[in-house]
Amino acid sequence: MKSIETKELITAIEELEKERGISKEYLLESLETALVTAYKRNFDSAENVKVTMDAETGDIKVYSVKEIVEEVENDMLQISLEDAKKENKKAKVGETIEFEIIPRDFGRIAAQTAKQVIVQKIREAERNMVFTEYNDRKGEIVSGIVQKADGKTVVLDLGKLEGIMLVKDQIPTENYKVNDKVRAYVVSVEKGIKGAPQVLVSRSHPDFVRKLFEFEIPEIYEGLIEIKSVARDAGSRSKVAVYSTNENIDPVGSCVGQKGIRIQNIINELKGEKIDVIEWNEDPAIFISAALLPAQVMAVDIKEEEKFAQVIVPDDQLSLAIGKAGQNARLAARLTNWKIDIKSESQFRELLEKQEDDETEKVDDEDEETVES
Repeated sequence: MKSIETKELITAIEELEKERGISKEYLLESLETALVTAYKRNFDSAENVKVTMDAETGDIKVYSVKEIVEEVENDMLQISLEDAKKENKKAKVGETIEFEIIPRDFGRIAAQTAKQVIVQKIREAERNMVFTEYNDRKGEIVSGIVQKADGKTVVLDLGKLEGIMLVKDQIPTENYKVNDKVRAYVVSVEKGIKGAPQVLVSRSHPDFVRKLFEFEIPEIYEGLIEIKSVARDAGSRSKVAVYSTNENIDPVGSCVGQKGIRIQNIINELKGEKIDVIEWNEDPAIFISAALLPAQVMAVDIKEEEKFAQVIVPDDQLSLAIGKAGQNARLAARLTNWKIDIKSESQFRELLEKQEDDETEKVDDEDEETVES
């Protein structure tokens, strides 16, 4: 079954392969599968059919495929060995044999089906290409224009598709308005219900801060300075631990920049969010002390197995160490991944005195028991 339409179809398929990168082989396979379905639907047939399309000429052939059996129970699906040998002397029971059939008016049906399949595959290919492009950008920062901002989900126009920023991914102190240009961190790329890619973006994610540091600090981008960890209360405060193996590089100073210009660019992007840059240290006591800045620490008692740290600070530094609503201590714990208990010098002394009193009482009780016995 060959016509001008099928020749044009092959030409169209070849152009799609060149222009959109959709494999000719993939399209032909999809077409053949769709033509089988179209045949069964239009001819109300229960028979087992096979449709082939010549990759060069576009010639379409339809075959009835039957199983060779000793005794025929269903002549739509089966053929006797005797009849099969009339077509092929080497035919054997259990094998299949194909008979070409020429359905009436199948050329028109084929043309309609081909159009539908090609349109569908073009859409799928475009979606897959966009999905791949944005999936490769997962963990990066993208820019978009606010399309929708109703106080809940914010929708960004990223060019080829939309970026979805849920409430939890928004900075609480920011107000988003339609047509605002916004930068955000790509958290994940998923396929939606209809197969369209959906990009989930965030401005509250700790790694948004990490990526901003990579953009603004050349030494981080080049690998001379490493960001060890980030802890963040989005819109309020972040703590970033940095480290360099190069003794000639001051990791904190490099991140802050001369007169604070480097860090200021990041603060501006975050609309005034405070950022503490801390030098990472393999000694947990030193690292924990640094993480509690701007508070000054007197002593740190480490319990390695429990990853627990008892921190002593001067009396006048306790509120600073804990921070408003416990923020400073909470961020320090997240940054270091240690449980931190903070006590003032007075509280610690009281605790020691109580422990000494308890020990004394215990000894006295033991002595009394000894005398009585």
